[in-house]
Amino acid sequence: MQLSFLPKIDRKATQKRVEEALETARIYRQIGFVRREIGMTPAYEARYHGATNKTTDAVADCAVWNVDKEEEIRQLTERVEWAVSRLSRKEIEIIQKRYLSDEETFDYLLCDELHMSERTYARIKAKAFYKLAFMLKLEVLEEEKKAEGRLN
Repeated sequence: MQLSFLPKIDRKATQKRVEEALETARIYRQIGFVRREIGMTPAYEARYHGATNKTTDAVADCAVWNVDKEEEIRQLTERVEWAVSRLSRKEIEIIQKRYLSDEETFDYLLCDELHMSERTYARIKAKAFYKLAFMLKLEVLEEEKKAEGRLN
């Protein structure tokens, strides 16, 4: 039995989270942030209803969302770039070409391009995802999944 200080993670859920972060960073680097716009159509007909005493400011809500979301995505992109730069040379090459380049590609094509067997490629990619998950704090622990299962 091997002892390790690293917790057991749910590999599929963790990989999904890391892939989402990498995809968000790739899109943000390519096209920037796409802002929400408010569409206001005035209604010229009378509306008869009781007073709700509720006020809304859709323009302000939209502006706040745009500013907050853009900052959140910018910070995520910076964290992704920092985390990727901390990987080994082969891991960086795989992550850059597979997830962060402008042109989408597939794993089997990268194996050939990088002169690796599929098994070696999969092993290096899995290690890169494991490291990225912890550096970006995106890991899904097995204990969390078990706890969620008990709650549902």
